[in-house]
Amino acid sequence: MASHNGSSVTEFVLLGLTQQPELQLPLFLLFLGIYAVSVLGNLGLTVLIGLNPHLHTPMYYFLFHLSFIDLCYSSVITPRMLMSFVNQNIIPYAECMAQLFSFAFFVIDECCILTSMAYDRYVAICKPLLYKVIMSHQVCFMMSVGVYAMGFVGALAHLVCMLRLTFCGSNIINHYMCDIPPLLKLSCSSTSVNEIVMFIVVGVNVIGPSLIVFISYVLILSNIFCIHSRKGRSKAFHTCSSHIIAVSLFFGASAFMYLKPSPTEALDQDKISTVFYTIVGPMMNPFIYSLRNKDVHIALKKTLKKRNIS
Repeated sequence: MASHNGSSVTEFVLLGLTQQPELQLPLFLLFLGIYAVSVLGNLGLTVLIGLNPHLHTPMYYFLFHLSFIDLCYSSVITPRMLMSFVNQNIIPYAECMAQLFSFAFFVIDECCILTSMAYDRYVAICKPLLYKVIMSHQVCFMMSVGVYAMGFVGALAHLVCMLRLTFCGSNIINHYMCDIPPLLKLSCSSTSVNEIVMFIVVGVNVIGPSLIVFISYVLILSNIFCIHSRKGRSKAFHTCSSHIIAVSLFFGASAFMYLKPSPTEALDQDKISTVFYTIVGPMMNPFIYSLRNKDVHIALKKTLKKRNIS
């Protein structure tokens, strides 16, 4: 049965991360463990922020959304990836398009929420007296709405362009998910429009936010170096260090993946790059933002204490 856009392909086969039999079981156990840690870490951080009123500040409001986004988009990708390690991973055409949309939606959300967090740190360090006015509840809410709106528009653009393509040859995707570059390689029709849209959407949601983050941290660092107290400089830099690590990991891997001159080549290399921001990043973020965070430690102790008392 042909699909609605004229394609003869009604399902795809995801090859997965590797085809080497001796690596299947070790990689399955490795990524199952990473996924379990990612779910527990992000879900735990989301619940912790929600239950503790003293964490209801702009910084933790955005961290709440970051954890929620990481939880969602790792769940969109990893379960399907794990299936490819144990048997042939067949995904119907409609489900493949749904995964592509969901993945694009949450990845763009991650770009925008990390940018919002950079702006929040800029205001906190460079304009501390105006912080509560600039980062009011209304402003934070509107910024979060803008994050999800950007994700929806960008993901919809990718989906509409992908639905117009015809797939009539091979249905084997050399990837562990339905990502744009490997799907473009399978198309029987022209992909020029898709490639233009991809560069526009990725440019807006990677280059744009990267510039905002870069400018924010240039201003932050210049402000920090003007602080005379060594303790004050250390405290200010400590509040930004976690975010710098998370931003470098995510934007570095995503820019390498999507802003290359030939997006449909070197797919094996692309798969490794994608692992860093689809699987490793969501696992690392809860640790990056909480291991040295006194507020999170205090909130965790209070929550555990309340539970023991009850």
